[in-house]
Amino acid sequence: MKTYIITTPFNVVLPRKTVKDKKAPISMNFYGNVNSFTNNEIKRIFKEIVRPQVEGLTINTPVEITYQVFKPSHRKLDKMNVIAVTSKYLLDAITELGCWEDDNDDHIKTETLLPTQYSKNDGKVMVTIKEI
Repeated sequence: MKTYIITTPFNVVLPRKTVKDKKAPISMNFYGNVNSFTNNEIKRIFKEIVRPQVEGLTINTPVEITYQVFKPSHRKLDKMNVIAVTSKYLLDAITELGCWEDDNDDHIKTETLLPTQYSKNDGKVMVTIKEI
């Protein structure tokens, strides 16, 4: 039984041709307020960021997943807004990259949220996947 630790971004940068690049937070607040084209662009960039950490892995399911948010400032944060989108994007990326069969309830048995930590100017989500 193996354990995998994956670091996911707190936000991604959307490249723009004629205006300044746009910083897009990985959060339900942003996810719910942009069009599907932009959501797909964010998901694609997110997948490319995590690809080097997961590509080529064979993760035997079922698994338990633990999330810990490291927020980049002292501002109040609803961690579920971050984890909901992080989970969606990451589990879809792992599935699309062929690291496991699927991310449904038959394969993902539990998802646990740890307390949020402060990490000055280094927002991220640490995801631990443990084979059971």
